Amino acid sequence: MQKGSGSRSKRAVGKGPAEDGIYNRRRMPSSLLPILIVAHVALAVGLFLPSILLPFALRTRRAAVESGSPVVRGLLWMQAHGSLAFGAGLAVTGLALVAVLGVRLIEQTWLLVALAIYALNLVLAFFIQRPNLRRLVGVRAAADDAVWRERARRQRYVSYAMAGLVGTIGFLMSTKPDLW
Repeated sequence: MQKGSGSRSKRAVGKGPAEDGIYNRRRMPSSLLPILIVAHVALAVGLFLPSILLPFALRTRRAAVESGSPVVRGLLWMQAHGSLAFGAGLAVTGLALVAVLGVRLIEQTWLLVALAIYALNLVLAFFIQRPNLRRLVGVRAAADDAVWRERARRQRYVSYAMAGLVGTIGFLMSTKPDLW
């Protein structure tokens, strides 16, 4: 018998990934996990995309709602009508991922930090960015309207902050660092 083989055989018999503090992947077919992850990430990004990108579509002399760009029109539609659908889909896929990977996933510090950042981003999007964007999107401002230009610039700064938070979440989700 090799030295240390007793501890290895105990681990192989008695412990699986969930017991080691890693999530449990034995509950589902491996082909379903990538689909769930892609759907979850797409819905998460889709929920924030209009709030992040629309401030960059603001122009003087033309209201954003008058834009002929299909991208801007799509973002405006998503902002006005898609939030509930994206949010519901995000919740369903998130719960499905927890069910598939195991409840111990919720104990991971990187996930808790990412969820806190996501909550902060939601607060920024729904209580700061969206109300202020509503005021600016339908306005046709003059080229010399300093107040409108300052408000539009401020919304772009909020977009930069939100994009940075989304990037931080992506970093945490992809690297899964051991935070504490």
